[in-house]
Amino acid sequence: MKYLLVMALVLVVFWIWRNNRDTERRDAAPVRPPAPQKPGTAITEIVACEVCGVHLPKTEALIGSKGIYCSEAHRRQARD
Repeated sequence: MKYLLVMALVLVVFWIWRNNRDTERRDAAPVRPPAPQKPGTAITEIVACEVCGVHLPKTEALIGSKGIYCSEAHRRQARD
């Protein structure tokens, strides 16, 4: 029984030591600022196709009378 208590105490001390060490590492890690964007790069808006739900850049999407589509076939399908 005595050995079990000693083993439990050692495990608790080890757990506390390791937890503190991980916390110190996270606190000491340098905080990096977000990477700057290159001049002239714009953020692209992403839209979803009304028929299949595929996400694609708005610049590549086809705009129809009832919404935004990923292909000519889906634009025609929505018209029918």
